[in-house]
Amino acid sequence: MNPTLELIEARTSTRAYAPAPVTGEDRAAVLHAAMRAPTAGNQMLYTILEIADQGLKDRLAVLCDDQPFVARAPWVLVFLADWQKWMDLFGVAGVDALPGVPQGVTPGLGDFLMACSDALIAAQTAVLAAESLGIGSCYIGDVLENGETVAELLRLPRYTVPVAMLCFGRPKVQGRPTPHYEKHMVHRDGYRCLDEMALREVSDDLDGLHAPRGYREGIANTAQDVYARKFTAEFSVEMNRSAAWWLRRWTGEGDAD
Repeated sequence: MNPTLELIEARTSTRAYAPAPVTGEDRAAVLHAAMRAPTAGNQMLYTILEIADQGLKDRLAVLCDDQPFVARAPWVLVFLADWQKWMDLFGVAGVDALPGVPQGVTPGLGDFLMACSDALIAAQTAVLAAESLGIGSCYIGDVLENGETVAELLRLPRYTVPVAMLCFGRPKVQGRPTPHYEKHMVHRDGYRCLDEMALREVSDDLDGLHAPRGYREGIANTAQDVYARKFTAEFSVEMNRSAAWWLRRWTGEGDAD
């Protein structure tokens, strides 16, 4: 296994941080690596917010499903899907003088999804760059929650959406990588719904990976655990509500005030 594959194999989410700082040199290297990530048409449809103010980190820790370690993270980055910068640039670049080109076009949902891809590719590149420097990381998808408050807090204009937040720091203790399920994950030439026998095999395999941690009372398997603890939980309801708000704000459809 080459060093890059070893790095990916060893990566795990880091939520407890050693006192050692993330130096300016390390930060510059990680940010440079992020901006070397693939991007649609070289448009770089994302912006990275570096959250340095402790008050902001404290608020985000609460808004992102009450996760105190966010406030303790030495370095926090928010990755935005961002078409706002291009819309602003179009405004000063004279696009309204182009002959035969439609005017007044605004970013649609396809543009939104492309920007989300750009932002997430940059974020994962930052994760691997940090890992190579001995700096752990943890994704915070909950930054999508409480959309109205987060947008105001971070002064986010219309065509921006926070698709991921990353907490970085040197691990306090070296964690063990969480086993990931791999069987049936790759389909050839098209999607294939699993039959009941295969689904029961998946269920048994997942239980083998996750059951040693134990389930709450009344929970019999991993699928039940995910349904009760993640899929139907209050934070998931709020994330879906906020995701709808972010989309209405982007498209201008409905009430997104």
